[in-house]
Amino acid sequence: MTPRPFFERKHGLFVRVDGPGGAGKTTIVRHLAQLLLAEGRHVHVTAEPSSGLIGKLASELTPTVTGHALACLYAADRYHHIETEIKPLLKSGQVVISDRYLASDLVVQRFDGVDPVFLWQLNEEVERPDLAVILDADPDVIAERLKARGPHNRFQRTPGSSHTEVTFYRQATEMLEEAGFSVLTVNCSSRPPEQSAAIIRNELVALLMPSEAVG
Repeated sequence: MTPRPFFERKHGLFVRVDGPGGAGKTTIVRHLAQLLLAEGRHVHVTAEPSSGLIGKLASELTPTVTGHALACLYAADRYHHIETEIKPLLKSGQVVISDRYLASDLVVQRFDGVDPVFLWQLNEEVERPDLAVILDADPDVIAERLKARGPHNRFQRTPGSSHTEVTFYRQATEMLEEAGFSVLTVNCSSRPPEQSAAIIRNELVALLMPSEAVG
């Protein structure tokens, strides 16, 4: 598989955080935003499915729509999300943090048996993040967390879903790295979310702001 090149942009910083259910994405994103805000940066936190009309429709239909139809709906939301929210903020110089992005589609839709090559081709024109963060964790730890909190969607009700999802995310990480993405994998099995957020913050500084000292 030879991915088509993504266009490059010159303004703002775009980081997205993906990972299996129970890895702590939303909490880590919140801590990361707080760290950057404390440094005086302009930060915008978003998520997928988006809060736009297509994103709301995707969320409503996730329990009943499957396979290629759902994959196309999520991709449509992503392209609309990029054009109406992410790109304007990047052009204004903001740091945009997305809770879930492309890697999530490369994983979740596979539970419906959708070919990852199709998923890649469907999303190959999307905005390329400056840093693609993948949260990794021991699948048994993830399973215990999901058991304690309960599943958030139908995919997490699949028997052995935690082990399958962790495996799919590791395969998605390989796809992104092969495509030339800047990928940071953070193991969240036992690390507190604020420490994971600090690792991501330091990577952003090292990759994108080399003149700044890493705190």
